Amino acid sequence: MLWFIFIVLLFMWLLGFITGNVLGGFLHILLIIAVVVVLIRIIQGRRPL
Repeated sequence: MLWFIFIVLLFMWLLGFITGNVLGGFLHILLIIAVVVVLIRIIQGRRPL
């Protein structure tokens, strides 16, 4: 499930980065949140994805 969310967020981030829409900033925040969640899971000793 986390892997799917990561892929979707990465795709949306790239789309926002390429098009330069107003939503680009929001998508960057979502990507950062996803990366933080993965790092927390790594620190806790769980499989990240």
